[in-house]
Amino acid sequence: MKPDLFEAPDYYLLDELLTEEHKLVRDAARSWVKRDVSPIIEGYAQRAEFPRQIIGGLAEIGAFGPYIPAEYGGAGLDQISYGLIMQEIERGDSGVRSTASVQSSLVMYPIYAYGDEAQRKKYLPKLASGELMGCFGLTEPDHGSNPSGMVTNFRDKGDHFLLNGAKLWISNAPFADIAVVWAKNEEGRIHGLIVERGMEGFSTPETHNKWSLRASATGELIFDNVKVPKENLLPGKSGLGAPLGCLDSARYGIAWGAIGAAMDCYDTALRYSKERIQFDKPIGATQLQQKKLAEMVTEITKAQLLAFRLGQLKNEGRATTAQISMAKRNNVEMALNIAREARQVLGGMGITGEYPIMRHMMNLESVVTYEGTHDIHLLITGADITGFNAFK
Repeated sequence: MKPDLFEAPDYYLLDELLTEEHKLVRDAARSWVKRDVSPIIEGYAQRAEFPRQIIGGLAEIGAFGPYIPAEYGGAGLDQISYGLIMQEIERGDSGVRSTASVQSSLVMYPIYAYGDEAQRKKYLPKLASGELMGCFGLTEPDHGSNPSGMVTNFRDKGDHFLLNGAKLWISNAPFADIAVVWAKNEEGRIHGLIVERGMEGFSTPETHNKWSLRASATGELIFDNVKVPKENLLPGKSGLGAPLGCLDSARYGIAWGAIGAAMDCYDTALRYSKERIQFDKPIGATQLQQKKLAEMVTEITKAQLLAFRLGQLKNEGRATTAQISMAKRNNVEMALNIAREARQVLGGMGITGEYPIMRHMMNLESVVTYEGTHDIHLLITGADITGFNAFK
């Protein structure tokens, strides 16, 4: 295994805008990825297996609920720190970042924001430490971009709720200890329920034969007359806005994470261009390769500034859903384009597992689709600037 020689591009000296805490958090995550992720991730991706042993390390670097207050086991960090952690983890692998994003923004966040104090104290410290792992059940087989059409439902049976339905494309599902599940009550109102592994009628079959996110565990959530205790209902918020609020947090993390994948592809291509000799000189000395590399670092720089400003707005509580959608859409598209260009710089070597580029490219094909497709985010921006909703 080659050593991880990654050096992050910082063309506009963005580090000067970061606090010392930001840099310490970022550097700790970067060091962990170099030590514990880079040496093993290609093998796990080739085998389509999630490296369970890294869960403890993710917890140690604060990747689980970094912005959750310390009293509930979180690190109590700001939103820029959260973004930087996601950037560094996705530099290692999008699937590993997905595991952290789901745990933080789609499991811990709704319990913290919408749960009661008993739920916070019961679940959050164990989720922060990695003792418990969670997943998020919103997407259904027939309802992806239109989650309001969900058919998963629960009925009040007096001393418990009876949950029925199914969810699909659920990261962490095969090994999750709990699931935050969104379902409709008798009146058709969407609520969040905490479903625990071991509840009768609850199963999580794994999804196989993926070409993307191969080092991430993906599955289904099946509910067949599952008895859910009434105290497992999240009481703080209902309606579609509740799960969408969680997705805002996760999409924000993706906007940073995609920069990490792009950085890794760029750094790999830049290094290769200086070492690969053709026609008696490094290919990096040719105009066409310099064009590719110059455009890559330009787009990364623009994405860094977009994410940083969004982080400032998040810290101030002023970031809108539409602003988050713009950053998620732009930065993932940027990363995909850079992965494809970087692969060309490496020629045939770019498709091998000796380099990370093809793995990033395949992973990003999922990232550009999940938590709001590329097209849906475009329409969110369009609706925001025109006032017209094109979804219907």
